[in-house]
Amino acid sequence: MPLWVELVLRIGGVLVAFLTLPLLVGQAEHKVMAHMQGRLGPMYAGGFHGWAQLVADGVKFVQKEDITPREADRAVFRLAPAVALVPYLLVLLVIPLGPNDLVGQPLDIGLFFVLAVVGVGVVAVLMSAWASANKYSLLGGLRGAAQLLGYELPLVLAAASVAMAAGTLSLSGIVEAWQPWWLLWQAPAMIIFFVAGLAEIRRPPFDMPVADSELVFGYMTEYTGLRFAFFLLAEYVGIVVIAALTTVLFLGGWQGPFADDQLGWLWTLLKIFAVSFVIIWLRVSYPRLREDQLQRLCWLVLVPASLAQLVLTAAVRIAL
Repeated sequence: MPLWVELVLRIGGVLVAFLTLPLLVGQAEHKVMAHMQGRLGPMYAGGFHGWAQLVADGVKFVQKEDITPREADRAVFRLAPAVALVPYLLVLLVIPLGPNDLVGQPLDIGLFFVLAVVGVGVVAVLMSAWASANKYSLLGGLRGAAQLLGYELPLVLAAASVAMAAGTLSLSGIVEAWQPWWLLWQAPAMIIFFVAGLAEIRRPPFDMPVADSELVFGYMTEYTGLRFAFFLLAEYVGIVVIAALTTVLFLGGWQGPFADDQLGWLWTLLKIFAVSFVIIWLRVSYPRLREDQLQRLCWLVLVPASLAQLVLTAAVRIAL
């Protein structure tokens, strides 16, 4: 197969995943929340089980007027939603779906690349907050920056633990080195990574930057129409990315109960949707953390625990 054809197929596959998986997660969130909270509305659109709810939401956003505040920095204001989306697209390029290079772009330093790119999300938050010329947006942006910069540390330390255990920064290499007993040995790192990941994508109960009871809607207050929809899409893509990274790093990726590499992609997708369900479940089940509780959890619990996990991983590696 010519190189350019292979390149087009890989990039096309990533774009299809980027455009479809977040929508599936969004549809699942509508239905899961409808069942868990007894919401009738999302179960009616389109007839059977409310299958058209997400379509109705899309039509609603398209019809809304696109408003830019008079005092806003227009260029930065309009660019922020795209900046929120692009990092997740780049991350999906290097996440392996299955064995035998079933990945958009295999990298030997894939984990380093992923952690570096995910951190760009704070730039979009600050851009939208500052450019909106709104005090509630600015407060939400400052909260978001403090949260993202704080939780970046336990996220990186937890990922470093599994990379140290596998002896590689390659995401495919980590999956190949993974063993079932890592579910116990690396369980603390997995929990830390998952919780810090939720904070990174600002999902409940870590949604203080968009606390609607205090800040209207935080850094997204002034956004309407498709630009607001892009921020919501970025949130759903973030769910897919965090679920995929948790799957690849801690749950064995494409490894399943049967020694059949042909179904590796299916095991990866099943694990991604299972972790996504847990993320949705947490939104329904837990109230929003206060700012002091959020920072205390980061600096007094997750950071010390991630450092202890690193020491444990180093000790096991030396012993083995």
